Amino acid sequence: MSYGRDAQSAIYRAGATGRRPVVPTSWPALEAAARRAMSPAAWAYIAGSSGAEETAANNRSALDAWRIVPRVLRDVSTRDLGVELLGHRYPTPVIAAPVGVLELAHRDADLGIARAASALGIPYVLSSQASRPMEEVAAVMGDSPRWFQLYWSTSDDLVASFVGRAEASGAQAIVVTLDTHMLGWRPRDLDIAYLPFIRGMGIAQYTSDPVFRALVAAREPSTGPRPRVTPEAVRTLLAMRRNIPLPNPRAAVETFLDVFSRSTLTWQNLAFLREHTSLPIILKGIQHPDDASLALDHGVDGIVVSNHAGRQVDGAIGSAAALPGIVDRVAGRVPVLFDSGVRSGADVFKALALGASAVLVGRPYAYGLAIAGAAGAEAVLRDIVAEFDLVLGLSGHRSAAELAREALA
Repeated sequence: MSYGRDAQSAIYRAGATGRRPVVPTSWPALEAAARRAMSPAAWAYIAGSSGAEETAANNRSALDAWRIVPRVLRDVSTRDLGVELLGHRYPTPVIAAPVGVLELAHRDADLGIARAASALGIPYVLSSQASRPMEEVAAVMGDSPRWFQLYWSTSDDLVASFVGRAEASGAQAIVVTLDTHMLGWRPRDLDIAYLPFIRGMGIAQYTSDPVFRALVAAREPSTGPRPRVTPEAVRTLLAMRRNIPLPNPRAAVETFLDVFSRSTLTWQNLAFLREHTSLPIILKGIQHPDDASLALDHGVDGIVVSNHAGRQVDGAIGSAAALPGIVDRVAGRVPVLFDSGVRSGADVFKALALGASAVLVGRPYAYGLAIAGAAGAEAVLRDIVAEFDLVLGLSGHRSAAELAREALA
């Protein structure tokens, strides 16, 4: 299948009958349409980055610093976009990154992205900060591939519960996000005094979890020390439907704020996770080659070179600037994935040529979701894959697997 040609033809043929694309195909127009579709608070949270947003700008400049060098007179009439990753074959190198609080963008939230990714065979990394429980998303996705992103809580019982639920929901990997053990300084949100979690948004994985529900049930009216959850309480709550409303929403929010982040994590904690899952463990947020070496030493199965799309540390290195050194250090021992700053199929091409095994895309599909729900998210992801397919062929390459740094200058 020629993703690029098929997508182009469908748009042009529709244009002949007066119909335009579901979402704009250029980044500036997509961004502008998404902003119009969202509330000011939603736009601030989803589009914003940390500090002066220098890291977000650095992500773009790091990608823009590389130039594609096309080769000609090569037979590229057929192309293979597929990648082998963690024992699975996926039809394209694009992965739908975890994005939290998607209810800000559209009422369908995570279910909309699940439908979009499933339609294209793209793996979807379910977020810990989801607006819908993972079991609901899994039901929508059926056999389509999915991973689970883990924010490591202060409660190891809750971590184990999340991981167990992810396995039961058919996740193919656990992606541990390392760079958000504290929220970054985000002026767009601060200036309007807005944090969705405080309003009970984006915490559906927690309120649907039996361990978390036990923590809420055991909580004193005051914000005292976190209670110890007894096994009996967990068994009782397991018998309850996961998605019923909690009797005390305020206690649920306060409990979430208590348990969400854990700044005491070290490399040694990874052993706990390995004890509780047989799934591949991927570390997301690696920016330094020495941390990549430590990840290998601790037996992880993959790395995501990411700076959280610039949402955590302002003035940090662009993700594409960090990628080559980490790829060289890992030397093929585990897959190295890439995220942060990706807007187009040409960006996907560059990341793969720099050594990434696959590329995570986040904000673009969230914008598509805001504009047109699941259809908008699917259109954005399809457009990115289509452009990648065309750039691949137009640069003289027939497969994602054959890309190397020689394709860039």
